[in-house]
Amino acid sequence: MDYSLFLAKRLSLSSSGRKSSPAVKVAVAAVALSVTVMLMAVAIVLGFKKEITARVSGFNSDLLISVMADTRGGDDYILNLTPSLRSVLDSLPWVTDYSLNLAAPAILKTPDDFKGIYFKSLSPGRQHDFISASVTDGRLPEGAPSDSVIAISDIAARQLGLKAGDKTDIYFITDQIRVRRVRIAAVFNTHFDVYDDTYIYGSPALLGEIGGVGENSGTTLSVNTSDFSRVEDFKDELQRDLNEATSRGYLNKVYRVESARDTGANYFNWLDMLDMNVVVVITLMLVVACVTLISGMLIVIVDKKRFIALMKALGMSGRNLRRVFIYLAIRVALVGLLIGDALAIGLILLQRATHLLPLDPDSYYIDFVPAELSWGWIVAVNVGTLVVAWLMLILPARFVGAISPARTLATE
Repeated sequence: MDYSLFLAKRLSLSSSGRKSSPAVKVAVAAVALSVTVMLMAVAIVLGFKKEITARVSGFNSDLLISVMADTRGGDDYILNLTPSLRSVLDSLPWVTDYSLNLAAPAILKTPDDFKGIYFKSLSPGRQHDFISASVTDGRLPEGAPSDSVIAISDIAARQLGLKAGDKTDIYFITDQIRVRRVRIAAVFNTHFDVYDDTYIYGSPALLGEIGGVGENSGTTLSVNTSDFSRVEDFKDELQRDLNEATSRGYLNKVYRVESARDTGANYFNWLDMLDMNVVVVITLMLVVACVTLISGMLIVIVDKKRFIALMKALGMSGRNLRRVFIYLAIRVALVGLLIGDALAIGLILLQRATHLLPLDPDSYYIDFVPAELSWGWIVAVNVGTLVVAWLMLILPARFVGAISPARTLATE
């Protein structure tokens, strides 16, 4: 066994009869606090990424296929889910599901007011689950809504003085104005005002009737993938396959593929800015932890002058003696890491379970502080902190060599 490590394990951290040196306590507390702050910063950013991604893809799915604009006009914007298009999608192993969407401009009209919106179809699947989870009043029916049922946003409900259970008229703006009387089944609030202020949701059959399109036709096609982190790669692959199928004559239209990162670019740019904030926080916390560890180590070295002098007198090399104090400081850091990990994990789990810390949804798009537990990041932060601490402790450990055995033992 390495006798430097053995001595570091056996060497007491107590000072002058006390249970432990105040410097050691401060060092442990600083490391614990730094690790807690680092892990919380990472957990919050991961939580934001998860929540924002879920909301953006909840509105438009991971990938969105539409027909390229055509100068011939007519119904060329209509996307038909043909067997050939199905075969292209089914051949891709990362496609988990896909569904047609219909959308049409419309006006919600009450006796006192009106509001322009886009009426979108709502079919069973991820989008239905997403809107259902955001309902604040009423309830969305299971499966596709009936022709007489819609879901509107909280913004539209407040502007028009409507609530769940009320009935209102919808004017569809197509080749001619068509009116339908519908009941508001649910009011939802996703806190994404740009989307909430624009869309309402209802029956695909109703929109199909209004637009005169068949069951296997729509304005866009939503595609969900198995791994959102690779959505840009999937987008390029799907676009390439669709272009190739069109050039070979298997498809009769040219399609465009957009990812959720394209449709929600502003939100993802904001998340990228948060990444820089995390880098700054982690850097500052590492500096605090290392400076405190170095200060504590210097105090311990001064406190253990007699031990150092005795070991030198017995023939222990300066290199091995320095390693004793580096191991000792790492021992202190490990205690701080364990306390910091326990505190951070406890706070993350508490926030996930209770949403104790709120946020202003007008500024952050979410009404609570999201926190995502990532064991990979916990391991990375702990290992990174230990490695940086080890490197930073090499310099102060050299002060061990400045202690003279003869002078120190003579004064004792």
